[in-house]
Order: sequence, then structure tokens, then C-alpha cells
Amino acid sequence: MDSNIVKKYANVLVKYCVNVKKDDLVVIRATSNEATPLVKEVYKSVLELGANPVVRVSTDGLNEIFFKYANDSQLEYIDPMTEIEYKKADKMISIGAPKNLKEMARADHNKMAKRSKATKDLSNLLLKRSEEGTLNWVIADYPTNALAQEANMSLEGYSEFLINSCHLNVEDPVKKWEEIGKTQQKFVDYLNNNKSTIRLVGEKTDITFSIKGRKWINCCGLNNFPDGEIFTSPVENSASGTVYFDFPQIYRGVEAKNILLTFENGKVTSIKADHNEEYVKKMLNMDEGSSFVGEVAIGTNDMIQDITGNILFDEKIGGSIHIALGASYPETGGKNESGLHWDMIKNMKNGGKIYVDDELIYENGKFII
Repeated sequence: MDSNIVKKYANVLVKYCVNVKKDDLVVIRATSNEATPLVKEVYKSVLELGANPVVRVSTDGLNEIFFKYANDSQLEYIDPMTEIEYKKADKMISIGAPKNLKEMARADHNKMAKRSKATKDLSNLLLKRSEEGTLNWVIADYPTNALAQEANMSLEGYSEFLINSCHLNVEDPVKKWEEIGKTQQKFVDYLNNNKSTIRLVGEKTDITFSIKGRKWINCCGLNNFPDGEIFTSPVENSASGTVYFDFPQIYRGVEAKNILLTFENGKVTSIKADHNEEYVKKMLNMDEGSSFVGEVAIGTNDMIQDITGNILFDEKIGGSIHIALGASYPETGGKNESGLHWDMIKNMKNGGKIYVDDELIYENGKFII
């Protein structure tokens, strides 16, 4: 990435996404040293604002080693240093920069489920502090060859895709995201106006949720970057029907294809998949909350049109919806707790429809209200 773009990227993350202030404790995380150019610029920007940066850069391959050799006690262990960061940080900026997206493809699925269950309390703490307004966090990515290969692009092509998806190609990205926020707020206001049910209809899909008393959230770059979605957490025992996910679904580096889920009284009662069905079953049975829906969302970022294998981008695809199995978001009124939060994406541009209280509001990937 061009150095000027990297500086712009860092400034948006620091000043807009998490809004760093003087004396803040800012934890900057990166999944590998591939993200060094962006980490440095973020670090510099945080210092210039009078805040206190702490950098955590991981070494590639550690996850593979951990899941190969860790025993049950080690899988359940939460180190106190990480726990302190989750309790004390004012801001968290997490930068993904993977070198190998298939690193976990052959990892022990049972161990992965146990680890996700063990880290549930940390995830809940982050969501709780975010709801309270005591912690701002954002997840972003830096272009790597691994991400480019997964998306079937060159590194240069993927970098351009990321820049456009984040609107870093415009003179003032913050203004652009603020405009997106205003547009999306119209739909959010409609959905938050005493609506009771939402029904999703499409290929092999007809599923209904109660959204009564739940709040829809406008996502315009404050937690995910890029962004572009509106979401809520449905009433926990309300999901009823069947949903088919035509896009490949990836969780922790493992890919499942053509997932078909059936729900009764909010819970998954049937799981089918053409590839890695057993993995899907293990993840959706890792704990009491993992077979319930934690999120229903509508993707709105028209700069993202195709699956790239990266959930940060794929769940924002313009003309898609996604349903997350597992943990819900407290700020929506959601109560489901789980070590899992697996966003599964469905294309709605091929005849998909969304009804709210029996009114057709969305068709073929577009709002019609």
C-alpha cells in the first residue's frame, strides 16, 4: 500500500473509528509482522494525540502449535495479562494480517470448540464494556498475499479492493462514512419503530424471527473497518424455519459449504452441509448458546460484491444478509451468551425478500422502502 494511504488508514482508525483521546490506554494488536507499516502509523498517531499505546504483535504459526500440543487445562487457561487488557484498555485496535489462512484447517475441532468456550467471558466483557461506553474497539485488516490468494486476486488488486471498500480512495473518508451512516439511519429508524417480526425468504429459505423490543444498530465504521451493515439480535427463542447459506462459510480457517439449518423455538434442530458438516455440528454444539441466533444483519457495502474468504469484508456484501450463530450483542437487547459467533452469509440478489410485520421492505438485494 502507498505510504500516504497507510497514513490516511491509520488516522481514520485512530481518530474516527475509536476516537482516541489524551491519556487513553490504547492496545494495538496485529496478527503478524506483515502489518508493520500500518501498526507504526497507528502507533505514531496515538502518540501524537497524547495517548498511551501498547503494541501486541503475534508470531505466525503459534495457533497451530497451540491447538496441536495444548492439554485441556491449557485450553481453558486465560492468561492474566490479556484479562487485564480487556478490563483496563480504553481503546483496542486489532489489525489482521494473516500469512496463511489455512493454518487451522487441520486443527482438532474439539480443541477449538473448548477454547472458544473458555474465552467466552472475555468476549462478553468486551461487549459489555462497549455497551457501557468504557471501551471503543475496531477490527481492520492489512493486505497480505494470503488474503489476496483467498480472494483470487493479486496483492496489488487486493490492496485496491481494500482501499475502495474502506473508502480510503476519497479525499475525506470520515465524511464518506458519516454520509453512509445518515443513509443507513433511515432504515434503522424504520426498523426501530415498534416492529415485531422479520421474515427472510430466498432459495431454500423461509425463516422468521421476533425483533420485538430489540434495537437495530447502524454500522458505519466504528467497530469494523470496512463496514456497511445494519443488525440486531432477535428474541432468543423466536427463530422458526429454514435458511440456506449459498456462499462458502469460514470459521477459524475451516470452510463449510452449502449449509442448511432448520430452527424450532429459536434453536437449530437440523444441520446439513456439503463439506465439513461435522465441523459445523461441533461448533454449533460447543455450549448452550451456540445453537441459537445471536445476530440478524443486512449487508450494505456495494463496494464489496463477491466472497473473498474474509468475514470482515464478506458479511458487508451489498445485497446480502448474514445470521450469526452464538453470542448476541447486549446493546441490541440480546441475551444469548456463547463462545461462538459465526456469521453465515447469504446472497439475496437472486430473488431474496425481507418482510417486516408482513410488509415487503427489501427485494433482490435492495431496500424498497
